[in-house]
Amino acid sequence: MPPTLGNGKICYIEIPATDVSRSADFYSRVFGWTIRQRGDGATAFDDGVGQVSGAWVLGRPPAAQPGFMIYIMVDSVAATMETVIANGGEIVQPIGADAPEITARFRDPGGNVVGLYQEPA
Repeated sequence: MPPTLGNGKICYIEIPATDVSRSADFYSRVFGWTIRQRGDGATAFDDGVGQVSGAWVLGRPPAAQPGFMIYIMVDSVAATMETVIANGGEIVQPIGADAPEITARFRDPGGNVVGLYQEPA
């Protein structure tokens, strides 16, 4: 099914990386993102539900400090934190800091801080 199109929709994200292959592998393993090669040869992704796409870019500093934050929705923040660590990421904010919301933050292999979000039951 094609992504939903509409005015104001977030549709594309560029993620700074130091090693594109390593970052692509991380997001594929942790979140199940589909990795593909664009026509120009860049490594791109489609998120887990096919609604947001993007690519990893070299030569940009990582989003190493929380500022503009992106959160990835997951079934279980606790389980995803384990997968993040197992695949070379680092937890920088554990569950509970944003209570009652179920969130955490991690640092990816490129040094970016990204949030995890779990919809309450």
